[in-house]
Amino acid sequence: MDLEVSPALTIPAAELGWRFSRSSGPGGQHVNTSDSRVELLWNIAESAALTDAQRLMLTSRLVRRLNAGVLSVTASEQRSQLRNREIALEKLAAIVTAGLAPDAPVRRASKPSKGSRRRHQAAKQQRSATKALRQRPRSE
Repeated sequence: MDLEVSPALTIPAAELGWRFSRSSGPGGQHVNTSDSRVELLWNIAESAALTDAQRLMLTSRLVRRLNAGVLSVTASEQRSQLRNREIALEKLAAIVTAGLAPDAPVRRASKPSKGSRRRHQAAKQQRSATKALRQRPRSE
């Protein structure tokens, strides 16, 4: 089953690799015999589904998650291997979507207005006066 990341990008099932292992945590009697933990592998470097621009963007943005150009996603939340497969596919789609999302606009720093500076200063003076009233009177 192909993974549709967006209307413009669909990852063919042939490019996805699966590995299964025993999951940790609770599971009842069958926990030591079933391989419910799922690892989904996708080789970004050799994928035919990506354009060169998309490949470059993903490899630069996901550099910490890649191992020799391969993106790995694991899922062991559920006791069912089938459900963990679905979760792994959802996680991969979310990671790829975030990796291909356009950059956020650059934030421009703003200055506080005159009124807000005045109110800030007035609040500090009020707080200072309140604390000054709590002190013992000085005897000189």
